[in-house]
This record gives sequence, structure tokens and C-alpha cells, in this order.
Amino acid sequence: MAMPTRLQQEIAERILQLVRDDALSAGDWLNENATARRLGVSRTPVRAALEHLALQGVVRRHLNKGVEILTLPAAGDSTLPPEAIDLAMVRLAHERENGILPDEVSELEVMRRYELGRPEAQKLLARLADLDMVERKPGYGWRFLHEARDPRVHQERYRFRLMVEPLALLEPDFRLEKSWIAEMRQRHDGMLTQPWRESSSIALYEMNADFHEGLAAASGNRFIHSAIRRQNQLRRLSNYDWVFGFERVQVNCTEHMAMLDHIEAGEQEVASALMRSHLLRASKLRPLVEG
Repeated sequence: MAMPTRLQQEIAERILQLVRDDALSAGDWLNENATARRLGVSRTPVRAALEHLALQGVVRRHLNKGVEILTLPAAGDSTLPPEAIDLAMVRLAHERENGILPDEVSELEVMRRYELGRPEAQKLLARLADLDMVERKPGYGWRFLHEARDPRVHQERYRFRLMVEPLALLEPDFRLEKSWIAEMRQRHDGMLTQPWRESSSIALYEMNADFHEGLAAASGNRFIHSAIRRQNQLRRLSNYDWVFGFERVQVNCTEHMAMLDHIEAGEQEVASALMRSHLLRASKLRPLVEG
């Protein structure tokens, strides 16, 4: 049996954490596409990670049905709490976006700043690299791929999104799958009912990014889809550093669901107007957080 790569091991652990977060158990099912979207990675590494879990007897793949959970391994016996890496990610995002963390950082610096052991620091950096936020320098250390938060970039980004996202809903080939709508409703409901924690900003952003990217993909226009994917990638750290608490979460979710209501009713022009209002309101928030 070939040893899994570090990336496969990392994604397998993240899949198991999603399973635990969603309170799934033996007999429940996973969807490969949905899992890839939630983790912010492509299907290829998710498929490899699921194959690794299948070889361990954790899951079983059924042709044309999905992936069945057979058993759920106990969480590791690390002395750190399960959300330690997520919390470190949020704190790293805050320091990076506020100019505290420099353009280059070492593994030891990550361990020291965020009180992580070496394995946890390596997992954190691997996640950042997987999301195209950092890259390993030749020889030693890591380099951030995007500039820290700049209020001018914030406004330019929203002006661009206002030109693109509302009109994406009016594209002649726009088509949204009912299964995607149902999944989005379920994730938004879960976000509203689960207790809000500091580390919840990560799940909030990934859900928010999947929502906007999913609508862009539904436009049927590959250039719109590519542009919104790039925007999601560029604003990830800014949004991990969430400062508005749960009240803004409720507004975000309510506005998203209103758009889906009108799309399902065939009222694309109303949904487009709601998207424009949604982005306008978010653009007027302090440039510390994007909607």
C-alpha cells in the first residue's frame, strides 16, 4: 500500500473534521463535489484523500451514489483543542491583514506566535498553501502571495464585483441546480443555528465564497466564473479576520436566501437587484471586512 502524501493526509483529516462538525456518523453519506467546495480545493486531492480513507475502512465509495461513512475514528489525542488550527488561522489572518505579520514567515515563527506544536504549524501552513495564500520559499520559510489589506483595494474590488455579479444572474444561459440550492439552504441554516465562535469566521467565509462562486458558475459564462473565483481567492484572509460578530452573519444569510427565493421563482431581475444591494451594503462597511 502506497503511503499517502502530506496533502492527502491533511485533506483526509479535514474531511474527518467536517464530518465531526456536521455531527455525521456511520451510515451517513458524503458528496465529493460538495466536500471539495467546502474545503476550497479541487476534486482531485479530495478524491485521493477519500481513497486513502477507504483503504483505512473509514468510508466506502458506491458507484453513482456517493461515499458512505463506515466508521468515524476518534479525534487525535493532541493536547491542543480540536479548533486550535482554525483559531490560529483566524489570528494569523488578523495579524497579516493589519500589517503585523510580514510578507515572509518561518515555521518556527508560526509555532511561537500561535502557540502551536510543529505538526499543527505544518498543517496550518499546508492549508494556507493549499488555498494559494502562501508558497514555500526556496530553502527556508514561507512567503505570502497577496498583499495585506488596503482600503483602496477593498473599494476597487467591490466596484468590480458590482459590475459583474448582478449581471451574471441575467446571463442567457443562467441555470442553477436544485441540489445546489438545497445544499446552500442547509449550510446557511446551519450557520444561523450553530453557536458562533471565533473560529466560525472560516466556515462563514467558505460558505459565502461558495455561494457567490456557485452563482457565477451558474451563469454559464466561464469568464465570469473565473473572475469570481479569483476574487474569492484574493479576499479570503480579509474575511477570515471577521470583526462584526453574529449580527452581520444573520444579515448575510438572510440576503443570500432572498436571492435564492427569487431565482427559484424565475425572477432573475429581482435577484440581480438584490445582489447589487447586497454588495453595495457590504462595500460601505469598514474596509476591515468584506461581505
